[in-house]
Amino acid sequence: MPLTLAESGEENIVRKVGGSPEVKKHLEDLGFVPGSSVMLITTNGGNVIVNVKESRIAISREMAMKIMV
Repeated sequence: MPLTLAESGEENIVRKVGGSPEVKKHLEDLGFVPGSSVMLITTNGGNVIVNVKESRIAISREMAMKIMV
């Protein structure tokens, strides 16, 4: 399922990162790599705040839809 459908506060494992090669590279640089742990903190308007690699990151809802957990 896409990261946007995950429960807030629940730890998930990244299964796959989709999108164009540029988008995949950008998300992988942020720490969204298959096998890594990610937690959805909150959804705020069009943005999603997630915890990945002990950092809080805000990404767009469109980007979050490309991260499968």
